[in-house]
Amino acid sequence: MDYQIIAKRILELKNADLNLREKLIKSKQLSEGYNQEMEKLHNQNAKTLAEIIEIIGYPTIDKVGKEANEAAWLIIQHSIGQPDFMRKCAAELKTAVNENKADAIHLAYLTDRIAVFEDKPQLYGTQFDWDETGKLIPNPFDDLAKVNERRKAIGLITLEEQTESIQKRVLSENQTPSKDFNKQKEEMNEWRKKVGWIK
Repeated sequence: MDYQIIAKRILELKNADLNLREKLIKSKQLSEGYNQEMEKLHNQNAKTLAEIIEIIGYPTIDKVGKEANEAAWLIIQHSIGQPDFMRKCAAELKTAVNENKADAIHLAYLTDRIAVFEDKPQLYGTQFDWDETGKLIPNPFDDLAKVNERRKAIGLITLEEQTESIQKRVLSENQTPSKDFNKQKEEMNEWRKKVGWIK
C-alpha cells in the first residue's frame, strides 16, 4: 500500500475545499446559507475519502502523516450532508485518539459538530453561529465550567478566549450574518431533515 499517494490525494481534496471557501469569502457568499457549489464539493470529497477509508481504515498520523491526517479531519468536518459518514468517522477517530494516532482536538471539534446538527449541547464549545442580533456566539453547550475543563484537558484555550478570537477573525474575513435570521434558521432545519440529521 502506497500511503504517500493516498496522502497526496487527501491533501488535494482539502486544497479544493479551502480554495472554494476563499473564493466564497471574497465574493461575500459564505454567510448566505449553504452554498450549492460548496455542498456539492463537500459531498464529493466525503465520497472519495469514504472510499479511501474502506481501503486503509482511518487515515491516522502513522499511515498518512500529520498533514494528511489533519486534511482528512477537515474533509470529515465539512461532510455535513453525510450524517452516517460523519458518525462512523467520529467512532474511528475516537479509536485513533485512544491509540495516540490522531489529535484529541480533532475529535472534540467533530463531536461538537455532530451534536450541533443533532440539536444536542456541545461538550467543548467549538461550534459557533450567528445569533439574532448578528453576533457570532458558541452554539448551545452544557455547562461553561465543564466546557472549559474539557477544553483545558486537551490543550484548548478557554471558551471566552475562543469566542473573542473567532469574532475578530470573521471581522477580518468580512463575514456577515444572513440578512434574514429566521429564514436562514428555517432553511437550515429543512436541510437537516432532508439529509437525515433530525426527523
